[in-house]
Amino acid sequence: MAARTVVRILGIDPGSRRTGWGLIAVEGSRLIPLGCGVITVPPRAPFAERLLLIHEELRRTIEKLQPTEVAVEDVFHSLNARTALALGHARGAALVAAAGARLPVRAYSPATVKKSVVGSGRAGKPQVGWMVNRLLGLKLGPSAVDATDALAVALCRAAHLRDPRDGA
Repeated sequence: MAARTVVRILGIDPGSRRTGWGLIAVEGSRLIPLGCGVITVPPRAPFAERLLLIHEELRRTIEKLQPTEVAVEDVFHSLNARTALALGHARGAALVAAAGARLPVRAYSPATVKKSVVGSGRAGKPQVGWMVNRLLGLKLGPSAVDATDALAVALCRAAHLRDPRDGA
């Protein structure tokens, strides 16, 4: 009997002040939660220092948890330009951490993440959090929104594992 392939997906919900991460294992049709958390940086720290802290914490998280791939949420397009730019920089810090570990990275729009997890691309954060908890058998509360969002990104990637059209 052949051994089952286990994929370890690290989902990242980038933010310039709070970056969520969540790790799941996918074994056949089983989804196994392996951990989640939030990287919080000092809001008054210089912006470049905040990006460095995000990068370093994600690098340590990747080194410790050993994912086989990374999924990152794209920047939401209707944000104002300043917010989108800050989120883009935080996303860049996450991408560099994944690239430094030589991990494949996939990116998904917020609507794609919501549709994959809840069934609607317009779902709200409470619906996403509820479904993440239900799918993974967790009991994370509303205060863990950044972590549940990151787990949702990992679940989105899991839903797209066998999709040959899924791009980087």
